[in-house]
Amino acid sequence: MTPDEALDQLRQGNLNFLNDTPIRPPLDRANRLRLAAGQQPFAAYVSCSDSRVAPELLFGRGLGELFIVRNAGNTIDIAAMGSLEFAVAVLRVPLIVVMGHEACGAVQAALSLVRDNARFPGNIGKMIQPIVPAVLEAAHAGQPSVEAAIKQNVRRVVRELREEASPILLHPQAIGALKVIGAYYHLGSGEVDFFDT
Repeated sequence: MTPDEALDQLRQGNLNFLNDTPIRPPLDRANRLRLAAGQQPFAAYVSCSDSRVAPELLFGRGLGELFIVRNAGNTIDIAAMGSLEFAVAVLRVPLIVVMGHEACGAVQAALSLVRDNARFPGNIGKMIQPIVPAVLEAAHAGQPSVEAAIKQNVRRVVRELREEASPILLHPQAIGALKVIGAYYHLGSGEVDFFDT
């Protein structure tokens, strides 16, 4: 499958979700046994941990179709980067999608850290640190809103994967075997906007 074909599958799945005609993926025992022998996902997904954001449901996909890395704020750390490298080098996924979403609490927290010098207990403050540069970039561009910061956070992660990643990710992009794109999920409508392709 090419990167564009993989993206088309996601677009069609989201369209079905929006029209309340989702694809019903096979969940039967025979399919589970087939998948137990190995996985062949067609896309890797970096998404927020938010319980309202479930990529499999938004795109009508079933077991074994999406390789998903989730954390609050859809950021990239060593574990996330290594997971994406595995998806590309071993599983040969042709597409990586980084998706932020409306009203992201992690980005809201980073914004309050910047605006109000807010403090957070435990490791929450450390977790949102990678989002702070996106908040600052959005504010510097004259867009200090949460939604602008959410999209800027997606752009920053996409840029890192496109330009600053290891050769494991850069080489397949250079030869057209891999695409990295950014998306934004609208909670109310259910629409996924692939805004950074």
